[in-house]
Amino acid sequence: MAGLLDRVERGVALLNRAMRGLGMLALLAAALILTSSVVTRYVLHASTDWQDEAAVFCLVGAVFLCSGWVQAERGHIGIEAVAALLPPRVNRWRLGLVDAVSLAFCAFFAWKSATLLHEAWVEGQTTDSSWAPPLWIPYGLMTAGMLLLTLQLALQFAARCAGREARRVSR
Repeated sequence: MAGLLDRVERGVALLNRAMRGLGMLALLAAALILTSSVVTRYVLHASTDWQDEAAVFCLVGAVFLCSGWVQAERGHIGIEAVAALLPPRVNRWRLGLVDAVSLAFCAFFAWKSATLLHEAWVEGQTTDSSWAPPLWIPYGLMTAGMLLLTLQLALQFAARCAGREARRVSR
């Protein structure tokens, strides 16, 4: 079982690094889109009806797709004051409970995101703007990101149950 867990962790770490790279590109694209929007609007006095939504879609992708990588690095905000007050054994139980609750919440969020994605796809939903891009794009990014985060949390919880810390993503 430990060998399987190690192989899955390595595969997910590779996937997380790829999502981190895509997130970097999405942030760069959002910055370029917003910069061109400002130049177009204020220097050229031209209409910009698509740039804000395109930038938001890029930012949604960056945030959600990179969430698994951030979790693998344990980079989310945590309160360490409680950990310093607890004995190590109690703190291990606390961390296991936090991982379990986080896993349940993220699995629920992934499922709800998938239902939104399905509805947007089936009903052909679009935004209300004049550009009207399909809503399955941001919902798809949310769903993929939450599935990756849920998978990362499941791996960390499985590693904790196996009596070890989960492998961190190598830079």
